Amino acid sequence: MNTNRRLCLVLGDQLCFDLASLTELDSEHDTVLMVEVMEEASHVPHHPQKITLIFSAMRHFAQALQQRGIRVQYVTLDDPRNSGSVPSELKRWHSLLQPEELHLTECGDWRLEQSLRDCGLPIQWHDDTRFVCTRGEFSAWAEGKKQLRMEFFYREMRRKSGLLLNGDGTPVGGAWNFDEDNRKALPKGVKAPYPARFSPDSITREVISLVRERFSSHYGSLDSFDYPVTHADAQVLWEYFLDYGLAGFGDYQDAMASNEPFLFHARISAALNIGLLDVRQLCSDVESAYWSGRVALNAAEGFIRQLIGWREYVRGVYWLKMPDYADGNVFGNTRALPEFYWTGETNMNCMRHAIGQSLEHAYAHHIQRLMVTGNFALLAGIIPSQICEWYLAIYMDAFDWVELPNTLGMVMHADGGYLGSKPYCASGQYIKRMSDYCRDCAYKVSESTTDNACPFNSLYWHFLMRHRDLLRGNQRMGMIYKNLDRMPDAKQQALWQRGQTLLARLDAGESI
Repeated sequence: MNTNRRLCLVLGDQLCFDLASLTELDSEHDTVLMVEVMEEASHVPHHPQKITLIFSAMRHFAQALQQRGIRVQYVTLDDPRNSGSVPSELKRWHSLLQPEELHLTECGDWRLEQSLRDCGLPIQWHDDTRFVCTRGEFSAWAEGKKQLRMEFFYREMRRKSGLLLNGDGTPVGGAWNFDEDNRKALPKGVKAPYPARFSPDSITREVISLVRERFSSHYGSLDSFDYPVTHADAQVLWEYFLDYGLAGFGDYQDAMASNEPFLFHARISAALNIGLLDVRQLCSDVESAYWSGRVALNAAEGFIRQLIGWREYVRGVYWLKMPDYADGNVFGNTRALPEFYWTGETNMNCMRHAIGQSLEHAYAHHIQRLMVTGNFALLAGIIPSQICEWYLAIYMDAFDWVELPNTLGMVMHADGGYLGSKPYCASGQYIKRMSDYCRDCAYKVSESTTDNACPFNSLYWHFLMRHRDLLRGNQRMGMIYKNLDRMPDAKQQALWQRGQTLLARLDAGESI
């Protein structure tokens, strides 16, 4: 008699006991399969801390399943029988165990899901119920719309979840969105909470040794790895944020500061994206913090909007538009990603800080990604696929479903405005307003056309000039182009020439 009734494949970003494909697990007759494979760890040069997080969390999750009496077949990266890819390992174990059924929850990567759907095995697929909005629900919401807007989707998710609603269904505080209250720079004297840290246990130390050996060519440091790799530690990190970070998150979520990589941010996105935390519980906890008077409404609403608004929205766009979405390049960019994105070796202080902390911690918060490293890539005309690969590789929380729409759509506007209504472009004045980076920079943010002028200033106007035909019809860009039109010809020419000089240096492989 075949005792292997069901084989359930659990991927490295599906480490959730309530995963849909595990809900009817029979510990006597079913088996969970988990595999560490080189293809997933190296299809882009993932940050060593990211690989460490996923492999260590996988091993801890497998151990926790076994402690619950569940049979687990776990394949480590250095197992000599490891065939190197998820589909080939699934086929190998299907042949070995001869299960009656194969079960799998939807993937977070179109490439991987397609390879599994094409592998010739009779997989029973399950919706990923960790998200508030299913793929089908998003598709139904988007049907017939030429352009999508996150704000309207977010309101639907608020109604569906019931979060921060009055009894009559209206939003608490009289508005759906308090983003205008969440754009303050960090005042002098305001100190961010000391970041919570988690020392590697024996399992994590073993993984670190493996990663050092196998991925020594990947960019990024392993020395400062201190992330939670279990559900319990992820919960500790979350509760620490609720106690010490959330109150300041609302006001200062867009702020940047030298030598402050985390500020009031939760640092829970990686844990959430691999299944160590539950989005509904996080939102419930934040709502409770508001109702109990512990945090202001702008902090609670802003955090909830990030989770059930933007996070769910980009996932919906990803699965609605893939695979063609990944090829978007509306500006026709042809410039290669500069080498300093991988090293941090640049004279631009804001870029050096944002890239440096990304290499050290596999982390940067959303404004550093959008308005520093992303803004530069947009203004410089970097090939979208190359900057997308960089974000996917360098950040611990980056999985294709969330990274690609954020980078290609929001950062690069390469989808022509499908995901966001305008390019998020800015001069160095925005960075000066939101950070202290300009204070110690080799370039002068007050200058635009001189040799020591902030590169963001001339590149901003150069971008607007070279894409005038494409962008000036955008309602949200109208005032900017009126300002450009009023600018004296000589000033426009000087800005153009300074931009040309900087781009020529990039094309020559120079740092700036």
